[in-house]
Amino acid sequence: MPGAAIARPLRLQYSGALYHVISRGNRREVIFLDDRDQRRFLKVLAKCVERYNLVCHAFCLMPNHYHLLIETPDGNLARAMRQLNGVYSQAFNRRHAKVGHVMQGRYKAIVVEKDSHLLEVCRYIVLNPVRARFVLTPGEWGWSSYRSQVGETRAPRFLTVDWLLRQFHPSDRVEAARRYRSFVSKRIVADPEADAAVVAGPILGSPEFVDRFEQPMAAVRPVKEIPKASRFITRPGLNEVFRECEGRPDLASSMRQAHADHGYTMAEIAKHLGVHYSTVSRLIRNVEMLHFKT
Repeated sequence: MPGAAIARPLRLQYSGALYHVISRGNRREVIFLDDRDQRRFLKVLAKCVERYNLVCHAFCLMPNHYHLLIETPDGNLARAMRQLNGVYSQAFNRRHAKVGHVMQGRYKAIVVEKDSHLLEVCRYIVLNPVRARFVLTPGEWGWSSYRSQVGETRAPRFLTVDWLLRQFHPSDRVEAARRYRSFVSKRIVADPEADAAVVAGPILGSPEFVDRFEQPMAAVRPVKEIPKASRFITRPGLNEVFRECEGRPDLASSMRQAHADHGYTMAEIAKHLGVHYSTVSRLIRNVEMLHFKT
């Protein structure tokens, strides 16, 4: 039907998936106003990497968007991203006395074939400040993984550099870092066609890798056509989730678990407990901020 809304497709999620994630500010507005904002985001990212068992191979924070190269051993990207963007947005709005959305609603997640394309995506990510003409070399930008990857600074606890460096030398980290630096430098002069290819589609990899997913993705029905009971068929009932609650802190934590881990809406939780929707929203928000407070 002309003019009908098109339901968003299901995210492609599976254990061991690797994604190039790009998330932009709402209406492409700035999401990092100063160094304190960037430090806060990285702290929230570190908590998410730990909580959701993620592997972060690369990152770059730009004024109005960010890039991550994230591996998901547990196939849980959507949950991790909801936590990352949600908690950071709350902190940003609270600090700057703002309201409303901070992040654009739909982040981009490109599935990447690890063995053949991880290095290329890493290079693309750390060269973003150069492409934007903020700096002349990636080492001049303090808010990316590049300095840690080449050994100029100690890697933050959420960043994994071992796999990347082993691709350049199996045992000598100094030599590996030198070769990686050279690898990145070879693309300092922009190649628009090559750069565009990195972010062109939902899947980046060899033809065989792409073929593995394109047909199943085309056959998947939109999210709105899949009954909620089918999407969460293995989740516990709300009676089970709240069975062990003994006090208010336990109740709030169980609310958060029901919402974040099992997909229950706040309205469903409120109805089950016989409380107002705003009470559920406030308690979940309080638990989130306590969990991610640093």
